[in-house]
Amino acid sequence: MSGGLPRLVDGRLSRVILDDDISLSLSPALEADRAQAIRDLAAENHFVPLTVKPGVPAGGPYVLHLTVQGGRLVFDVRHPDDTPLAAVGLALGPFRRLVKDYQLLVDSHIKAVEEGRSDRIQAIDMGRRGLHDEGAALVRERLDGKIAIDFATARRLFTLVCVLHQRA
Repeated sequence: MSGGLPRLVDGRLSRVILDDDISLSLSPALEADRAQAIRDLAAENHFVPLTVKPGVPAGGPYVLHLTVQGGRLVFDVRHPDDTPLAAVGLALGPFRRLVKDYQLLVDSHIKAVEEGRSDRIQAIDMGRRGLHDEGAALVRERLDGKIAIDFATARRLFTLVCVLHQRA
């Protein structure tokens, strides 16, 4: 594995589950982002919880239940048989500015597409990539010492944080 991740039998996510009714309240653009992030995570990811419950085998693959509870982003990591393995809660505050910027970019992208402005779409896409990079760095920083992930996984998880934050 790359990126200095711990070597376990299988350090990856087999599934990511968001709030059950999340897709009912999403705009089509956010639903498309959510679906793409889930597909990309299913295809490739590196994810290793570093703090696990005593007496529970730590090897993966893992199922991640990602939710917002009480103003906190919760990474509820489980085995595929639903045995709880680790739970990590992060304050949403550090993500708020990036999430707000992400929503503005999504809205701007929709408007540019409607207006058929390809030059504007390209500029917005470049901005989104930069924002995703910044968001991925923040996700990795906030999970440091708790869950080891690579940069690509962090980018996809940042997308899901933005989607979840729309409901918070």
